Amino acid sequence: MRPRYSSGILCLALTMLLGSATPPVTQAQVIKSGASSCPGVALTFDLCPVRRGAGYDQALIDYLIEQKIPATFFMSGTWMTKHDEQVKALLQIPFFEVGTHGEVHAHLPLHSADEQKQEILGPVRLLKTKYGRDATLFRPPYGEFNDDTVNVARALGLQFILWNVESGDPDPTLTAKRIEDRLKQLVRKGSVIVMHANGKGTYVRSGARSPSTSFAGAKPYPNDHE
Repeated sequence: MRPRYSSGILCLALTMLLGSATPPVTQAQVIKSGASSCPGVALTFDLCPVRRGAGYDQALIDYLIEQKIPATFFMSGTWMTKHDEQVKALLQIPFFEVGTHGEVHAHLPLHSADEQKQEILGPVRLLKTKYGRDATLFRPPYGEFNDDTVNVARALGLQFILWNVESGDPDPTLTAKRIEDRLKQLVRKGSVIVMHANGKGTYVRSGARSPSTSFAGAKPYPNDHE
């Protein structure tokens, strides 16, 4: 049976936290997937800043809403300030979750703990002050982190969410079919799939709209963020 879509990252995160050993005191829990017994998979989409283009894949979002597919979006502070209406729209969808993705998409391990705290806090504060939403989920830009990153996230009460399946969607040489085939090979129960909804997922949109494509993953993570 094909894994179903999770109603959100948090159920997978909770499964991992309850089922894992207590992490060392110097480490926060870094969640890459749910337990293998979890029947769902989580679709996650990063909303990183972009230098060119609209920075938002409306067709992709419309498809998710039309099909009532749960998804989690990790928004950077810079992206949020340029996409106020889109942030409001995402927050209105009951089967969408939102998390944060740093302020300017910095390489966090290159910065001090205090600098990392400010980078992480930017979108957290914005979500609370402007949109009245408490941030509970955090994903580090580029998936890069060190002990300071996880300790800052823990101190701020954020769940630290990575992934264990990459769709490769920013790669323009990967067609929708190749992404689909890749995901069929990699996705397992409890998988967390990373993708983009900022227009950088070149073939995610066309794959989602193809009747032959199962949207059980269609996203990326080469370090090509802009």
